[in-house]
Amino acid sequence: MIKKNLEKIFEKLPSNVKLVAVSKRKSIDEIKKAIELGVKIIAENRIQESIEKYDMLINYFKEKNVKYQFIGHLQTNKVKNAVKIFDLIQTIDSIKLVEEINKRAKQIDKVQDILIQVNIAKQEQKYGLFSDEVEKFIEQIKHFENINIKGFMCMAPFFKEAEDTRVYFKMMKEIFDKYDYEILSMGMTNDYEVAIEEGSNMVRIGIAIFGERK
Repeated sequence: MIKKNLEKIFEKLPSNVKLVAVSKRKSIDEIKKAIELGVKIIAENRIQESIEKYDMLINYFKEKNVKYQFIGHLQTNKVKNAVKIFDLIQTIDSIKLVEEINKRAKQIDKVQDILIQVNIAKQEQKYGLFSDEVEKFIEQIKHFENINIKGFMCMAPFFKEAEDTRVYFKMMKEIFDKYDYEILSMGMTNDYEVAIEEGSNMVRIGIAIFGERK
C-alpha cells in the first residue's frame, strides 16, 4: 500500500517540491518502508512520540540522510528536547517560543532552522500568526543568533472541495513573495495539489502515504 501511494504522489510532485511524510502514530517499520521507497523527510506532531521514535531511528536516519521535522504545536517546556532532535521546526508563532529555542540551541551550539506558522484564514481555534502580524514578528526575531528563519508554514481550512483552499494558498504565497526565504510549506493530503499550483514547495502528507490513522 505504501509503495503504491508513494508512487502516485511522486508522480504528481514537481522536482522543486519536497515531500514531508507525516508519520504520527505509525510504526518504525512503516517509517523505514517509506524511507526505502524514497522519502527523505519524516515529520511528527507530538514531542513524546517523536523522542521515542528518534531513539530507535537516529542511526537509520543518518545512514539514509533523512531529515526529521516537527509540525505540531510546540510548548516552551518541550523546546529543549525538540531542539536536540529536529532539523526543522515548522510551527513558530510566538516570541516566547523563539527566545526559548534560541536559548536551548545556544546551549548545544546549534542554529535551529524554523518556519513561521501563519494562520492564514484567521481561524480562532488554530495556531499561527495572523498575516498582518508577520512583518513585525520577523523584525522582532531576526536578530536571534541561534535560529534561522527558513520560511513559512500554513494550513488552509478544511473543505470537502480542495479548490476552496486556493484563495488561502494565494494569500500565503503573496506573503512569502515579500521575503527572500527558501521554504513555503503548505498543502496536506486533501489539498496539496492546489497548494503546489499556488506556489508551495513543501507538502506535508500522512494519510495519502500511510493510510488512515488507527
